[in-house]
Amino acid sequence: MEKKKSQKHRHLFKNRRVKGGHFFKTGMTVSAAAILIALTFTVTGCGSSDSSSADDGTVTITNVSYDPTREFYTAYNDLFTSYYEEETGTSVDIVQSHGGSGSQARSVIEGSDADVVTLALAHDITLIEEEGLIDEGWMDEFDSNSSPYTSTIVFLVREGNEKDIQDWDDLLNDDVDIITPDPKSSGGACWNFLAAWHYADLAYDGDESKIKTFVSDLYDNVTVMDSGARGATTTFVENGQGDVLIAWENEALLALEEYPGEFEMITPSVSIKAEPSVAVVDENAEENGTQDVASAYLEYLYSDEAQQLIGENYYRPSNEDILSTFSDTFDLSVQLCTIDDFGGWDQAYEDFFQDGAIFDEIYNSN
Repeated sequence: MEKKKSQKHRHLFKNRRVKGGHFFKTGMTVSAAAILIALTFTVTGCGSSDSSSADDGTVTITNVSYDPTREFYTAYNDLFTSYYEEETGTSVDIVQSHGGSGSQARSVIEGSDADVVTLALAHDITLIEEEGLIDEGWMDEFDSNSSPYTSTIVFLVREGNEKDIQDWDDLLNDDVDIITPDPKSSGGACWNFLAAWHYADLAYDGDESKIKTFVSDLYDNVTVMDSGARGATTTFVENGQGDVLIAWENEALLALEEYPGEFEMITPSVSIKAEPSVAVVDENAEENGTQDVASAYLEYLYSDEAQQLIGENYYRPSNEDILSTFSDTFDLSVQLCTIDDFGGWDQAYEDFFQDGAIFDEIYNSN
């Protein structure tokens, strides 16, 4: 098993759609990537990768997460393990798995031994719940609907913003090439799509035909659809493709930090409050004897220390007081819709992202 620290914009599996609806595959198919990505981990500490207790009393848990959280959880795992050992005397190792949120949810359903999931959207966790692996009521188990941090959707452009991209309608210009991940595998991509839809909904006063045309024209300018948000960042930032990346705010801010002077972040006039969710995978944790550690691991995300770390890693803390201290980092005045404006995630997924729904209708028409 590969043991490694997080590397700058390292994306292990780049499954991507290119314009025209075909997949460009690097190394494997999407289904193979979904399975194999669950086996590719970052390990905090030096225990085994089994979610269990070692002979020396060390407890190992597995956190199956989505693409852009690599850097945050590398730092958080160190914070939590120090806290937990000081409080209880028990050493903890944390195994990390990262990939597109939808693919990660499927990997858990297919047998990945996750003790906790920290995914990009609630619907992905609901899918695991529906398989009987997570108890009902998981969203009420932790504060803020089990969303310890939020983000929003922004644009990352190259320094100078040659195409003068300022808002969603600028993405429809004929000379603009867009990079965004695939909603069929990426939770961040679903948030991207809904943010664009919300802008068009406001612009066309709810006229669904005009909204569909707007979003269809936007996706007609998408040249690469990676399977996850980090892969899309790699395509744009490292491989130099596209004029604009539709991105998580945290991912765009990280790119600005790691590549100073090369990019600009544009916050559109309206966006969406993206709420990643967390849950204990109850069946696995109970079988592994890790329920207490798994619950404590997620609960500690709401501590002041963790909330500060969340902000430092460019996620928006759920603690409003701590969030306000990052007003120089985040545009806290941007107009944000929420998933409730779409009827909640179950309704939104049925309307937009299940097979044959609006996204497929729009994408296949291009």
